[in-house]
Amino acid sequence: MNHAEAAGQALERLRATRPLVHNITNFVAMDLSANALLAIGASPAMIHAVEEAAEFTRLASALVINIGTLSSAWVTAMRSSAGAARDARKPWVLDPVGCGATTYRTSTALELATLEPSVIRGNASEIMALAGTKAGRTRGVDATDSSETAMAAARAVAQEFGCVVGVTGHVDYITDGERLLAVEGSSELITRVTASGCALSAIVAAFLAVEPDAVHATAYAFASFATAAERAARDAPGPGSARVRLLDELHALTAETVRSSARIR
Repeated sequence: MNHAEAAGQALERLRATRPLVHNITNFVAMDLSANALLAIGASPAMIHAVEEAAEFTRLASALVINIGTLSSAWVTAMRSSAGAARDARKPWVLDPVGCGATTYRTSTALELATLEPSVIRGNASEIMALAGTKAGRTRGVDATDSSETAMAAARAVAQEFGCVVGVTGHVDYITDGERLLAVEGSSELITRVTASGCALSAIVAAFLAVEPDAVHATAYAFASFATAAERAARDAPGPGSARVRLLDELHALTAETVRSSARIR
């Protein structure tokens, strides 16, 4: 079975099971992440209170932790939820938003990475900062490097933390330190929609709930999102309409559309 066929089948499993995805994410991303998960067929929950976060993780199918808007209380909740996911052998995704921009942000990402995430999903600059090759040169939460320049860093991070690393860019790359997959597609216009990358991380968590191979799950999530993004950007006059159309296209995705459009190599 080729990767495009397998991606379509994974989407069908996701729709059939409607995995519950626990999101500890940032204020900017909450709305789009929740709606993107609903649109693709998963069930979102946005739970970040210290008093209940770890308990809820044990109920969920998968967890995504996004460090976009940090606070000390949220870091405590992130730490306890990641530990709960690890102990319960539940898949979880770390999105190290803006890693490299500040000492606190970088140290938090590095600490969470030691708690055995299934996948770390970030842009090239964030992954390079995690690898220690780009300290102090990240421009806020935006990438200043191409995904191709982060390949050595992605392999190093995957090997150091025993996880899969997904680097997004013009071409997306996924590696566990040995295997490497590339996913082509998406749209430059969608990069103008704030929190679209955060929504992608949430969708990776949803695919992890139905596909045990984290390399494949990440590639299938990336390919499905890229297909929806390309279709959303067609004739869209700007990022506002593209945002709405992205949700519509995630909802309209079919296994056949993914099979015919996914470009995974």
